[in-house]
Amino acid sequence: MLNISPDDWAAIVLTIKLASTVTAILIVLSTPLAWWLVQTQSWFKAPVIAVVAMPVILPPTVLGFYFLVLLSPTGWLGSVLMTLNVPSLLFSFTGLVVTSVIYSLPFVVQPIYLAMKGIPQATLEVAATVGAGPVDRFFSIVLPLSRPGIIAAAVLGFIHTVGEFGVVLMIGGNIPQQTKVLSIQIYDHVEALNYGAAHVLSGSLVLFSFVVLLVLYSVLWRRINPSTVE
Repeated sequence: MLNISPDDWAAIVLTIKLASTVTAILIVLSTPLAWWLVQTQSWFKAPVIAVVAMPVILPPTVLGFYFLVLLSPTGWLGSVLMTLNVPSLLFSFTGLVVTSVIYSLPFVVQPIYLAMKGIPQATLEVAATVGAGPVDRFFSIVLPLSRPGIIAAAVLGFIHTVGEFGVVLMIGGNIPQQTKVLSIQIYDHVEALNYGAAHVLSGSLVLFSFVVLLVLYSVLWRRINPSTVE
């Protein structure tokens, strides 16, 4: 029987809460952003793509460090928040949400972008000829046809947020029931040489990730290749 302590459960619950919140925000933000990237011919497209993709290349500790500098009382954003009497985002759940949204953004935008990019332009043109406006085409054609990509984006965003370490450690620290997520809890177990507890949490996370990805790709494969399903 798995031996999971109350502190471990608290970290698990907080991690699920963080990942769910971040995923919901990312889907809302990434869907129109991905559609804009598909449609636009602006020169501004390349810089936007580069900024969105940067978290894929940069080490999490680099992002975490600059978030820390930016949000500190001496940072320009932190000082603005202090002037407006807004609570500091450092070492808070809200700060984890904000930084996690930025860190996981490319993992959500890309699947949605690829799904929307694959929509035949002729389909949209036919809809336009029968009087469907841009907003109508987006909700009645683009979103339904992009559903597999949106589902994939939601799953990838959730799993990626669950596995965050460097960014959440730099911004959130190690506050039980506030910022101490699963990855930090595992790190604490390893640091305390409590390898048994670390094995339980790490193994559970590996199994969870494998099962979720297996189900996701199985469902997507069936949708993309319905002829292979008997």
